[in-house]
Amino acid sequence: MRMPGWPFSSRPVRLAVLVLLTLITISLLSRLPAWSLLELRSFDYLSTVDDPLPPADAPVIVAIDEPSLAEMNEQWPWPRSLHARLIRRLRAAGAKAIGLDIIMAEQSSREDDAAITAAIGPDIVLAGDETLIQTPQADQLIRATPMPQLTEAGARTGIASIDLGGDGVFRNIPSYQDGFAITLAQAAGKAPGRLPANALIQSFGPSRSYPTVSYYQALDPENFLPKDFFKDRVVFVGLSLQNAPEIDKGGADAFATPYTVHTGRLVAGVEIQATIYDNIVHRYSIELARLPVVAFAILIAAILAAATVWKSTGWRTFAATVVFIGVAAALSYAGIRFGNLFVSPLGPAVAYVSVTFGQAAFDFAEERRKKKQVTLAFSQYISPDLVKRLSEDPSQLKLGGERRTLSVLFSDVRGFTTIAETLKDDPEQLTGLINRLLTPLSDVVMDHAGTIDKYMGDCIMAFWNAPLDDADHALHAVAASLAMQEAIASLNRQLEKEARINGTPLHALKMGVGINTGECVVGNMGSNRRFDYSCLGDAVNLASRLEGASKNYGVALLLGEQTAKLVAGTYTVAELDRVLVKGKTLPTPVFTVLHHADAAALAAHQAFVEMKYAGKLSPDDPVFETLPQMIPELAAYYAIVRSDVSGTEG
Repeated sequence: MRMPGWPFSSRPVRLAVLVLLTLITISLLSRLPAWSLLELRSFDYLSTVDDPLPPADAPVIVAIDEPSLAEMNEQWPWPRSLHARLIRRLRAAGAKAIGLDIIMAEQSSREDDAAITAAIGPDIVLAGDETLIQTPQADQLIRATPMPQLTEAGARTGIASIDLGGDGVFRNIPSYQDGFAITLAQAAGKAPGRLPANALIQSFGPSRSYPTVSYYQALDPENFLPKDFFKDRVVFVGLSLQNAPEIDKGGADAFATPYTVHTGRLVAGVEIQATIYDNIVHRYSIELARLPVVAFAILIAAILAAATVWKSTGWRTFAATVVFIGVAAALSYAGIRFGNLFVSPLGPAVAYVSVTFGQAAFDFAEERRKKKQVTLAFSQYISPDLVKRLSEDPSQLKLGGERRTLSVLFSDVRGFTTIAETLKDDPEQLTGLINRLLTPLSDVVMDHAGTIDKYMGDCIMAFWNAPLDDADHALHAVAASLAMQEAIASLNRQLEKEARINGTPLHALKMGVGINTGECVVGNMGSNRRFDYSCLGDAVNLASRLEGASKNYGVALLLGEQTAKLVAGTYTVAELDRVLVKGKTLPTPVFTVLHHADAAALAAHQAFVEMKYAGKLSPDDPVFETLPQMIPELAAYYAIVRSDVSGTEG
C-alpha cells in the first residue's frame, strides 16, 4: 500500500536504498582511526580464542629478570664480559643460534669489548634499533647498530624495533628484511616464510608462555637446568622484568599485545621477538584482508539483511540480527585459525544491523501511520451518555477535571502488526476488518454503560463511573470484557466462513484485556482549541500494563486487585501473580476470571500460586499435570509458569 508522503514507498526500492546508504556510510566510517582501532580490537579478542601453544621447537628465552639482577649483584647495564661468558656457556650447551636483544652501539671498557668480540661468531645476532625523529623541519631516520668490531668478528645485526598501533598495542609484524627475528632464523639455518603485507601477529598466550630461564641459570646450566636443555635450540636473551608488567604502569622493554585485553599485562620485548620468530619460521602470521575482500563481505551482509526483512520485520528480525553477529564473529575466527586471514566482523555486523534496523524503523513508522488512519476514522465515537450530558449543559465544554474512582479497561488485538503487514497492499480490506472489529466492541462498551475514551489503532480504552455515576462500574467493566470476547469469537466465525468461501487466508483475531479500578482524574483535557473527555492516573497506567501483560500469563483478561475484590461476589476470580506498581513498595496481585472452576480446583490453584511465590515449584512437580485437567482454561498459564521454573533452575 502506498502511504501518502512516503518517499521510496516500494519495499524493494527502499531496501535497495538502505543497502546503498549503508555501504556509503561504512566506507566513510572506515576512514576514521576509531573504526580501524575497533577492527583491531576485535582481532585481539578473536585471535586469542583457543590460541595455539608455542611450537615444540620454540625458542628458549634467557631472561634478564629480577632474580638474575639480584644474583649477579652488578649494576645494569652489565659488563659485556658477562654476556661473553653467557655466549660461551650457551654455545657449549648446544645452542644453535643466540640472539642478544641488547643494543651494543657504543664502546664500553676495553677489556669488556675485547671479551665480547672474542666470543662473537656467525651464530650470534645482536640487536639494532631504528627510530624515526619527526620535527617541523624534516623527518630523520636514525639507526643504532652494534659496534663495527662486533660485526667484523662475525656477528649479525637484526633490527629489533617494533611498531605499535594507534592504541599502543603491538600487532603488526615488522617488515624489516634484516629484522631481529628474521636474522636469527637465518643464523639458525631456517628459511623464513614470505610475510604478507600488513602481517598480523599470532599470539601464543600471555606473558611467559615461552620456555624461560633466568640469566644466572643459563650461566650454570649443569647445576640449574635439565641436561641438554639448550641443545639445538634457538636462544633469545633480553630483559624480562616482572615488577612492572601491568599496562597502566608500563615497564622496561615491555609492550601490550593482543593478549593484553585478557590479562591487562604487558609482554617483554624479548618474548615478542620470539613470537615474531615462530610466526615467520612456522608461518603462523595472519594476513589482514584486503579492501576487495572486506567490501565483498560487507556487501554480502547487507544483501542477507535485505533478504531477512524482505517481507516483514518483527522479533525474528532482532533474533536473526543477533545470530548473524555471532556467525560473523565465528567466521572471522575461522578465517584466523584455519586460513591465517583476518576479515573483521565489524563491517558486516554494522551493515546487517543498519539494514535490518533501518527497515524495522520504516515498518514501525508505517504501522503507526496505518493505526493513525484507522484511529482518525473512528475519532468521533464517544459515549452516548456523554453526548446527552454535553447537549444538556454545554458549559462543560471547558478544560478541567475531577477526582473519581473509575474502572478502566484496555483492550488490544494480538498480532495486529502481522495482519497489517499481510494486508499492506489491500487498504480497503484492512480498514474494513478494523471497522468490523471495533464496531461490535464499541457497541459492547456502550451497551454496558461505558465511556469510550479513545481508539489507538486496534486498541480501545474505555472507563466506567464517568461522566455519569455507576455504582456497579467494576461489574459492568468485567461484563463488557467477557462480552467483547464473545463478540471476537462471533467475528472469527464469520471470517472463517468468508475465507472458506472466497479461498482467501483467514485472519483470526485474538484480544487481550486489562481492567483496573482506582482513583483517577477525569475531565476535558487538551488545549483551548481541541480537547477530549479522558482520564489520567496510576490506575489507568496499571490497566494498560495489565492488558499488555495478559499474553504473558496465557489468559485473555487480567484484573487489578481492587477490581477483583469488587466482582468476586459475582464472578469466579483466580489470583495469578504479583506485580510491582509504580509508587508502591509492595507488589500487588493480579487476577483473571474463570468460567468453570469448583471450590476444590480453586483451592488447589491458590496453593499452587503460594508455592510459586515461595519458589517451591519444580518442573517435574505433579501439580503441573493435575491442575490443567482441573482448570483447563488456565492450561496455558500453567505451561508458562512451568517454563519459567525450568528456566530459573537452568
